Amino acid sequence: VQLQASGGGMVQAGGSLRLSCAASGRTFNRYTVGWFRQAPGREREFVAAIRWNGGSTHYADSVKGRFTISRTNAKDAVHLQMNSLKPEDTAVYYCAADGHLILSSVSLATEYDYWGQGTQVTVSS
Repeated sequence: VQLQASGGGMVQAGGSLRLSCAASGRTFNRYTVGWFRQAPGREREFVAAIRWNGGSTHYADSVKGRFTISRTNAKDAVHLQMNSLKPEDTAVYYCAADGHLILSSVSLATEYDYWGQGTQVTVSS
């Protein structure tokens, strides 16, 4: 599976962005897809994940109520709607996918086999 993340950019605090992760090379609809982010000098951290059937979503506490993850299996795409953005959301955002994740592992970057190239999100105060 090849993943392509897009939709990053610069926005003022309180603004919104919508990230997309498009898949190619293999059907995407049986994979759990996660979003992670990494700020300079910090470790990569979990943001959100959605299970293959779209019925189960998971969020980091820091983004709950502000970010929404969704998927369009027919289009092999997963989206991350980010509202009420804060300067601390500034990071490179990566999408990742895996076909064998168990529920308890969806927030662990090491458990994902496939990664996109990342898209920069910058939130100014």
